[in-house]
Amino acid sequence: MSAFPQNYWYVAAWSKEVSRKLLSRTICGEPVVFYRTRDGRPVALADRCVHRRYPLSLGQLQDDSIECGYHGFVFDCSGTCTFVPGQDRVPRTARVPRYQLVERDKWIWIWIGDQDKADPDLVPDAHWLDDPEWASVEDMAYSPFRYSLLMDNLMDLSHETYLHAGLIGTPEIARTPFTTHVDDERNRVTFSRHMEAVECPPFYEKTTGFTTPIDRWQDVEFQPPAFWVNNVRVAPHGTPVGPNGDEGGAHVKILHGLTPETENTTWDFWAVVRDFALDDDSVGQSLLTMNQEVVQQDLDALTVLEKVVASEPPGTQELSVAIDAGGLAAREMLRKITR
Repeated sequence: MSAFPQNYWYVAAWSKEVSRKLLSRTICGEPVVFYRTRDGRPVALADRCVHRRYPLSLGQLQDDSIECGYHGFVFDCSGTCTFVPGQDRVPRTARVPRYQLVERDKWIWIWIGDQDKADPDLVPDAHWLDDPEWASVEDMAYSPFRYSLLMDNLMDLSHETYLHAGLIGTPEIARTPFTTHVDDERNRVTFSRHMEAVECPPFYEKTTGFTTPIDRWQDVEFQPPAFWVNNVRVAPHGTPVGPNGDEGGAHVKILHGLTPETENTTWDFWAVVRDFALDDDSVGQSLLTMNQEVVQQDLDALTVLEKVVASEPPGTQELSVAIDAGGLAAREMLRKITR
């Protein structure tokens, strides 16, 4: 049994990463080679030649096909071998798996499981990345730890008070109760923390111009196995809320596509999108720089934690408390869909 849920969409790459140059990336333990056809369509094939398992990513493109760099076997964009050196007949079984892709909202999503079950309608909604009413900054972090550690981290934002003090964390986050909701029908775990008349951290003061006190909301949605959105509202204290419940002030959405590379390494595709100062590049640069610092702080802490967890004997117990409600719910949902 795979260590990861199979029949789901995972972020494989930013659209700008995939070009006419072969790109190698391991997704859920599977080596994959990505490229674009001459008409711009992204392609993903298993990154192993059927002959002697040499990585196809070390070969070269011939029109829309890959020529293996070891013995010259050629595979078209469907994964079918079209040329075998030294003979005219191509064995019927000479083909490599092709993975279904969806390119949407600046991301390329891959379906790593049963290819006949790939449904584009199941791709998580990240439309803010490509919506003219929002501006975004994006990056990716290669993370040398299991993706469950990052999921736990994102499902308990009380750590911002301590790990990210001076950037995005303030004392009120850890002190404020939150609500958690599990929707098994829609396969979602959500939690919300609404704070009033609290400190404005540099992350928002430098980009919105708001000063203390502010009203600050964190409404988080996790869509297992791999997609996380923090819907943030910040506003000067007392700013009226509109009829839809979230108008007034400024809005930020922090997105993470959590894609396992192996059982102990993770690709973290993240973005910060905003609905204010859309044409102000300095605001975007500030958000990019500060969130890179936040991500690096998480990366440093979780790299240490990976070593701790990996060295523990089987059956080691951990203590969970109220702040772990969202993370525990997400863990349980992941267990159900990994069976």
